Amino acid sequence: MGIVNEVQWSELARDPKSVAAIADQHEVRVKRRDGADLLLVRADHHGYRHSGAVTAARAMRSLVRHAGPDVVADALLDEFPWVAVLPKSDRAEFVQEFVQAVLASAELGQWSLLAQTVHEWANTAIVHADPELARALKGPSTVTDGRIVPNPMDV
Repeated sequence: MGIVNEVQWSELARDPKSVAAIADQHEVRVKRRDGADLLLVRADHHGYRHSGAVTAARAMRSLVRHAGPDVVADALLDEFPWVAVLPKSDRAEFVQEFVQAVLASAELGQWSLLAQTVHEWANTAIVHADPELARALKGPSTVTDGRIVPNPMDV
């Protein structure tokens, strides 16, 4: 985010020109007592950030195409050590979904998509790390009256 100056909401209301002058140089966090802080940033700077994120995401996608998902999965181990417990086929799928989520998040400016993808895959790793849980989830499920619940992948 770089340098961020802070001002109170009342200062923005009282002297918007001086706050705008600060925002010309750096981002400004506007502190509010009755709500979440706001961030004031020049539109062109926001555009550069968005463009940079999309470019980085596209470069990552290209890297996966050229280096392959195995190499990228190994590289992601530094950030996500739980990738090590995923089976090889799941690692490749994680890499593809991760890169797609990075690209979609960058293009939409909604990074919650990436956070959700990482969260879901971390939970998948939890299942693989617990042999009992993995066995229970892979086998047929029964309901209280003894009927077998069909595998949703077979329906």
